[in-house]
Formats: sequence, structure tokens, C-alpha cells
Amino acid sequence: MSSVNDTKFKFAVFLLTGIPGQGDIYLWISVPFCFMYVISIVGNSVILFIIKTDPSLHEPMYIFFSMLAVTDFGLSMATMQMILGIFWFDSREISLDTCFAQLFFINMLQCIESSVLLLMAFDRFIAICNPLRCASILTLPRIANMGLVFVLRGVVLIFPLPFLVKWFRYCRANVLSHSYWLHQDVMKMACANITVNIYGLSVALLTMGLDFLLIFLSYVLILKTVLSIASSTEYLMALNSCVSHLCAVVLFYVPEIGLALIHRFGNSSSHFLQVLLGYVYMMIQPLINPVMYSVKSKHLRARIIRAFVK
Repeated sequence: MSSVNDTKFKFAVFLLTGIPGQGDIYLWISVPFCFMYVISIVGNSVILFIIKTDPSLHEPMYIFFSMLAVTDFGLSMATMQMILGIFWFDSREISLDTCFAQLFFINMLQCIESSVLLLMAFDRFIAICNPLRCASILTLPRIANMGLVFVLRGVVLIFPLPFLVKWFRYCRANVLSHSYWLHQDVMKMACANITVNIYGLSVALLTMGLDFLLIFLSYVLILKTVLSIASSTEYLMALNSCVSHLCAVVLFYVPEIGLALIHRFGNSSSHFLQVLLGYVYMMIQPLINPVMYSVKSKHLRARIIRAFVK
């Protein structure tokens, strides 16, 4: 592969990286990856089907579950096929157009998922702090409008990123350190111009950074309300209703922040650790979310069991 000039790419493809030093056992490694992929696709599809076909589940909490399932489904489809292609066929090459498309969909879906987690935090805040007005505030048309606004926010803010990256200046090798296109990874190949990096950082702060701050503030208010509850039973019930959402927030933000910090400051960290955290970042949440919400939500669990028993 040839190098690049000061304006645009000269090579036609990037090279993806699997798990360093484990090429001889890729076939065995692919088994748990394939299992997790199937579980995430089937789990999120089942949740979407049950919520869509059961009118009793057309409530705010379950609508948010379905939004989360759609984004998790999309993230799995955008990354796992390439990861399995590396393990099964050693298919490491990825064209520029595919790179830019994957960059757009991954970042857009992450932005939307962050917005859904914020909406779910707002739902928990209203349900605990102002339960009498919950039904009048979180109506289905209002939820649909909020969802549409956040989807448009993600599309509009992320849409320029692939085009800016395409015209970015690169002067290093075209070998990516992950099995998919990661924005932080690509920035390491860039030359002096940091325009795209500033734009990407600004978008991240205006979307996921702001969402995380608002989620944190909502839980501060929730905790303040819960601590004022005299009954220990109601106290535990209120906290229990937030467990699933808190787990989803941790699964989403902790790997993302950790991966960003490693790529920014962890130059001495092992490549294997970066790759492992990259897989956790993309695979664990789409796998765990449908299982976790199915277990924690009694009504959703009952509908799923009834569907399979029939």
C-alpha cells in the first residue's frame, strides 16, 4: 500500500486487525463471538416483536426499551459481520466507502443510544419524583416527537464527519488497530491538521457528554427524592426500578470513556488491551441489554414466556 499525500488518501483500502497473536485459533475464538452475535440479534428482535404486537406494552417504558433494542440491533449489524469475517475468512481489507459508511452508522447509532438512555433517565425521574403527572407528561405523541428530535440530532451532527474524514490529511500506515472503523483509531494516522478531531470532539461533548451530565443530574434528583421516602419497602422499590437503566448507562459510557482515554493517553498500554476493550465497547451492551430488561421487567418477561409457551 502506498502512502498518502497532503490532501487525501492514496491507498484504496484499510486493513482491519483481529486479536493480536491469536491468528491460529481464530476459528475457536469465533464461536463465542458468533454466539453473542446471534443472542443479541435474536434477543433484540424478540423484544421488538413482543412490544409491537402487544398493545398492553405500548407504554413509555417499553417504548424506550424498543428504541434501545433498535440501536443495539443496528450496532451489532454494523460491526459483527466484519469481525466474524476476519475470524472465519481472514477478510481484513475494507474499502474507503465502506469505512466512511461504517463511521457514520456507528457514531450515529451511539449518539442515538445515548439520547435513548437520557430519555429513559427522564422517564425514571418523572415516575419517581412526580408519579401523578407521569401519564400526562410522557404521552405517546410526545415520546415520538422527542425520539424524532434526537434521531435528527444524531443524523445532522454525524453526517458531516465522514466527509471531513475523507478530506483529512494522513501520512501514516493504513492498518487499523481494531476490527472495525473507530474514530479515535483513525485520528492516530492523521497529520498536523486537527479540524476533524476538533469537530468530532465537539460533537461528542454536545451529544454524549451533555446526555451523560443530564443523566447524572436526573439521578441526583432521584436519589434526593428516594432518600425522603419513609417506607423502606417503597425506598427499595424505587431503587429497584432504576437498576436496569443504571446498568445500561454503565455498560454504555464506561467502555466508551475507557477506550477514548486509552487512545488519547495510553500510548504505553498493550495493544491487546485496546482491542479487548474495543470488543467490549461494541458487543457487550447489545448482548446484555435485552437479557437484562427481559429479566428485570416482570410484564415483558411474562409476555415473552407466554409467546414461547404458545
